[in-house]
Amino acid sequence: MSLTWPWALAALLAFPLLLAYRWWTRRRRRREALRISSVTLIRAALPGRSLWRRRIPLWLFAAGLVVLGAGAARPQASVPVPSNATSILLAMDVSASMCSTDVPPNRLTAAQKAAREFVEAQDDGARIGLVTFSAIAGLLVEPTTDKDAVLEAIDGLRTSRGTAIGQAILTSVDAIAEINPDVPPTGVEVPAVEGAITDYQPDTIVVLTDGRNTQGVDPVTAAAEAAARQVRVYTIGFGTTEPAASVCTRDQISGDAAFRGDGQGPPGGFGRGGFARQIDEETLTEVAEMTGGEYYQAKDAEALSEVLLDLPSNITMQRENVEITIWFALAGAILILFAVGLSVLNRSS
Repeated sequence: MSLTWPWALAALLAFPLLLAYRWWTRRRRRREALRISSVTLIRAALPGRSLWRRRIPLWLFAAGLVVLGAGAARPQASVPVPSNATSILLAMDVSASMCSTDVPPNRLTAAQKAAREFVEAQDDGARIGLVTFSAIAGLLVEPTTDKDAVLEAIDGLRTSRGTAIGQAILTSVDAIAEINPDVPPTGVEVPAVEGAITDYQPDTIVVLTDGRNTQGVDPVTAAAEAAARQVRVYTIGFGTTEPAASVCTRDQISGDAAFRGDGQGPPGGFGRGGFARQIDEETLTEVAEMTGGEYYQAKDAEALSEVLLDLPSNITMQRENVEITIWFALAGAILILFAVGLSVLNRSS
């Protein structure tokens, strides 16, 4: 909890001043009181009231003043609230291993289907961008509310050689920087975050990969850049550990590779070769933890769909400072009214 006007806590001085005034008035009354020979007789004539009944109203009144004084400082609490300004950068691996058929019909087709479901499930106000990476990373669709544009780009994904996970993260950060002035681009030096990150940007990166980084920037280095900008990165490892034939259609292979004579793919693994699942889970977990995200494992198409569809509940909830002055004012008023009521009741009894 934080205070907007901490200097307003000076209002708490009203309590000791009130006590001082009460002490002074009681001392003055004692001086002006008449001396009576038999105090015992007068005490016997007065109605009996225990000490705690006389003090409870005073302490309730004092507590009410303290609460009202704290409320005057305009306290704020950090609470999770839904964000309507969320931008999600979906970074998808399109390396050669995405042609593996361990996830039928192949990893790329299954990933495309899950990505389509993910995009269609987002609220209309959410902005979605698409980054693809193999040996290099590129922004296919900048963050937009036009779901059709993102879906069309997903349908047109093509595989190529290499895996540049780190570069995909940096490309995603730069895409966020284009629409969020609070996020500096990667070319701008930003101090590293010390300790745990408490406040995150509403924009988030989701990295889906079936391998390990083989090109360009190290993913941990890229994650440090994202963490310094308070951008969360969620990572997903996709595929099984079982070797399987690698088969992609002509439409799923980029033009930088020559096809086999059998039409299934170019030499080097796009055709009948096999790819086992070789995900660098340690690195992907570190990337997620550094940025406040989370690492997920998806061995089949169903698991991938579940992971992607569960992400929005985590992504769209942001922590914001919400003023709670009204609750302090309400609590203080109740305490004071209760104290006054008890005081009147004691006087009448």
